[in-house]
Parts: sequence; C-alpha cells; structure tokens
Amino acid sequence: MGRDKDWSIVGNLKYDMPASIVVFLVAVPLCLGIALASGAPLFSGIIAGIIGGIVVGALSGSQLGVSGPAAGLAVIVLTAIQELGAFEIFLMAVVLGGVFQLLLGIARAGIIGYYFPNSVIKGMLSGIGIIIFLKQIPHALGYDKDYEGSLSFATADGHNTFSQLYYMFEAVSPAAITITVLSLAILILWEQPFMKRIKIFQIVQGPLIVVSLGIFLNLLFQSLPDFGLRADQMVAIPVPETLGGFFSQFTFPDFSQIANPAVWITGMTLAVVASLETLLCLEATDKLDPFKRVSPANRELKAQGIGNIISGLIGGLPITQVIVRSSTNIQSGGRTKMAAIFHGFILLGCAMAIPAILNLIPLASLAAILFLVGYKLAKPALFKQMYALGHRHFVPFMVTILGIVLTDLLMGIGIGLVVAIFYILYDNYKKPFLFETGKHLQDGTIRLELAEDVTFINKASIQHTLSQIPDGSKVIIDASKTINIHHDVVEIIEEFKTNAEFRDIELELIEVSSVKIENQVKEVEHALQNNVLKLKPRKLVNGSVDS
Repeated sequence: MGRDKDWSIVGNLKYDMPASIVVFLVAVPLCLGIALASGAPLFSGIIAGIIGGIVVGALSGSQLGVSGPAAGLAVIVLTAIQELGAFEIFLMAVVLGGVFQLLLGIARAGIIGYYFPNSVIKGMLSGIGIIIFLKQIPHALGYDKDYEGSLSFATADGHNTFSQLYYMFEAVSPAAITITVLSLAILILWEQPFMKRIKIFQIVQGPLIVVSLGIFLNLLFQSLPDFGLRADQMVAIPVPETLGGFFSQFTFPDFSQIANPAVWITGMTLAVVASLETLLCLEATDKLDPFKRVSPANRELKAQGIGNIISGLIGGLPITQVIVRSSTNIQSGGRTKMAAIFHGFILLGCAMAIPAILNLIPLASLAAILFLVGYKLAKPALFKQMYALGHRHFVPFMVTILGIVLTDLLMGIGIGLVVAIFYILYDNYKKPFLFETGKHLQDGTIRLELAEDVTFINKASIQHTLSQIPDGSKVIIDASKTINIHHDVVEIIEEFKTNAEFRDIELELIEVSSVKIENQVKEVEHALQNNVLKLKPRKLVNGSVDS
C-alpha cells in the first residue's frame, strides 16, 4: 500500500513546521474575532489559542486536530458573561466545564461522536467550507463589520451572511481588493504542480508569502492619501508596553462563586456543547486525514477538559477542537500533532514579542488564505460523489449544508442528523423480514423470514403485511435467525395466530432460539484481552500486515 510512515517528531519537522506557521496565521484573527464576538477581553482568545495548541495538542491523540476558541460557543459565552455579571465569574464556569469534560472522557462518552453518519459529517465539512468562503468575501473587499471566524447566519452588524454581500459594496476598499487579488494569485500559483516540484517552495508556504506581501503593501499604502487600510481592516492584538504588561493581561477566576448554581449550570452547558463540537470535529478531521488514522475520542475529551481547566484558570475562553484550523493544518501538509503544538508556541512568542508587527497583517490577506481553505472543504467533486451514492446519502448531506449556512454549526448538524435518522428508520420500517417471491412463495405457502433485529419500528409494516394475507392461506413465520425481537412485534404475531383460526389460515411458527446474545463488542474485547499473549507477533511491511 505504500512506504513505511515515519511518525517521529524529527522525521516530520519539514512538514509540521511550515504547516504550524500557516495555522498560526489563520488562528490569530480567529482567536481575536471570537473573543470580540463573545464580549470577552481580546487577549482571552489568544490565551485559549495558546492553551489549545500547546496543552491540548500535547495531550490529545489526534495527530492533525487543532484546538482553540470556537465560534460555535460565542453566543453561549456572550450570554453567560452578561448573566453572571463578570468575566471572572464566567472563568469559574470554564474551569468547572473542563472538569465535567474530563469526567466525560473518563466515563468514555467519546463514543457519541461515532453515531453521526458520514453524510452528515461530510455535509458539515462542505457547509463550513461554503460559509467560510461566503464570510470572507466582505473581508476581501474591505467590509469588516462581522468578526473574523464567524460561522453564524446572523452577523454582528445586524445583517446576515447573504445580505452582507449586498451591503459590503458600501465600503469597498481599493487597497483591500488589491491585496486580495495579488494574494489569491500567489496562492493559486503555489498550488500548481510545477511549483510543488521546486524544493524551496515545498519549504516556504504560499500563505507566508501572502502575509508578508500584505504587510508590505499595507505599509506602502499608508503613504498614499485615501488609499491606506483602516485599523479595523487589520489584525488587532493587544500591545503591552512592557513584558510585565503582557502578564498583566491574564485574568483569574472568582473562586468565591464556586457555590453559585448559575456557574455550575453554565459549566455543564459549556462542557456538553464543547464536547459535542469537539467530537464532531475529531470525526471530520479523521475523514480529512490523508493517512486515515483514527483518533481516540475519550482521550480527546480528557485533553480538552484539562485544556479548559487551565484556560479558565488564567483567563482564556473555552476551547474545542476546531475544523477551520484543523483543515488548514491538513491542507498545509501537517503530519503530526507537533504542527498544532508549534502553532501554540508561535502564538505565545509573537503575542509576547511582536504584537505590533502582527497588527500590520491585513484581514484581506487572511481572507485570501481562507478562500482556498473553504474551497477545498467544499470541492464540487465531493457533491458529485455524494450524489452518486443516492438520495439516502445526498439528501442528509445537502440538508446539513443548508442548515449550517442558514443557521449555525450545531443547529445545521442537528437538522442533518434528524433527516439521516429518518432515512434509517424508513429503511428499517421497509425491511422487517426477508421475502423473495421465487423462494418464499411456493406451493401456495407464504414464508416470512424475520430479520435478525426486529424492533417496534417494524410493528406497522409487519401488521400491514399480515393483514394482507388472504384467507385460507398457509403461512410460515420463521424467526430462527432472529437475535432480538421486540415485545410489540411478538404481540402482533400472537394476535395474528388467534385471528388465523377464524380465517382458515394454516400458521406455522419457527420460534426464535433461546440463546442469550450478550454485548458482542464486549465479547470481542474480552477475548482479545484474554488471548493477547497467544497471538503471533505481526510486523508492518510496506504499509501491510505481514505474519
């Protein structure tokens, strides 16, 4: 299947270091924008980004996931700060939320993420890709009323994602457009195969050139009358005058509020929403991973819990794994978790040493980078692939996309999941038993072979089928292969048995076996644990298992 993969730190530095720089460049405005939308100090977003990179990155089992403040929590955070009355009280809720997340990981609640169908996960990726693309168009033209990193349909200026595309023409900036066009040209050039074959361009990422060009053009345009960028069109990290001023930006929780019921409720709310968003992102990131590694979900919850405890203790926003930064990491060539960790250290170092230089980065440069991120998440080829799978997959996929674009991330996923579950239930309703005309209708005998698992969902379809059987027929109901049959269905069969006597129907029942079937997953785990020493050692050769 390919060459052996070296997942060592040193062996992947040439991939992880360039990727970490790109993730850092994308993370800075997102951390600041989400903090602004949350009604929290701007520096709290930077703290969350640093902890998400260094602490969560180190503890997580996800090789490509990147954590930090999430747009999906912005409304919850804003409301909580207002209701609790102070940011310090809210930080106490963040700490408690981290404790709850840690407990969820210990309780192995990470399995929840595996119950989301692929059609919904892929719809989530495409929906986020589309909304990233749409949200960056105003920034690309110089209209920066909505915060960077916003994923909600409603925007901060009272409009929505689509109406902003009209109102942005009221504030078109020639400087922003110039930077966007040149940046996109460079990024597209960097994607060409001939550029990727040149060694220097494999090391120096296109986004780094784009940001450097953006800073240069920003400085150049400042000398031109009526052409320079405004302050709100650039990154805006708080700039302390001294190193002591940097540390003074850290805030600590109000521990006196630990007995406040509202703090506990907020903490539990943050834990549930952040855990769900993390698990969805974890699943999506694994789908995007070119090496198809599977990340341990329970370990991720534990890492997020510890990260949120530390973030809350030093004044940071709540943390989740986030798909925009994770997908940027993957698209930039990241191979291991060191890319996420390095991005956290770069964020820390730059916030301490060169915040003034970071504040020269135009949002138009970052918009160009995110245009490509959004496009790669929502490639037309993915839509063709999902359409080819049929409406059972395509409809939930499209509903998830529309839900995310027209509401927000979690609401859109919820709507898509409801539609996917409807299809599952409908399929289950239609297949309560096996019936083939040539095989199960012979010599006037009707034979119904019940499915392995017959639930109450099959109740209506089985009752309808039995009611259609003509009087005077011979019927065999075969439940010999059934592992689980719901009591409601048993009652229907018993009622049919009684009714058959009055309809001259000859009925034969082949009962379900009395063998008790335990949890098969547990059975396999138990067998492997007890027999692991008897298994022959196997060696991975050229990507395949060799005995």
